[in-house]
Amino acid sequence: MSGGNAIRGSRIGAGPMGEAERGDSAPRTRVSFYCANGHETRPAFAMDAEIPEQWECIRCGLPASTDQQNPPPPPKNLPYKTHLAYVKERRSDEEAVAILAEALDGLRSRRARGEVIY
Repeated sequence: MSGGNAIRGSRIGAGPMGEAERGDSAPRTRVSFYCANGHETRPAFAMDAEIPEQWECIRCGLPASTDQQNPPPPPKNLPYKTHLAYVKERRSDEEAVAILAEALDGLRSRRARGEVIY
């Protein structure tokens, strides 16, 4: 028994159903972007929108451009660096030896004065 419920199958607050009630959509253009793996992505842009130079490939996530013969290269992933690697970039071996000698001299002088050092 259907009972004549007019809103059956629709959620409360749903808007108009169909293109005629919503109005015309803005004119659009599709632009092809190509990644280094040869994938083509064709997003739609409004006719008056500025087209970006690069777009992310929806299949592999690499950057893509409109030039099919010369797509952008994959980004370089730098390996994880430890704190020691960053310190070694800032200091030469001679500077490290001098800093270590200064710190050891300070500890030895404190120990000679009778300070408790943990």
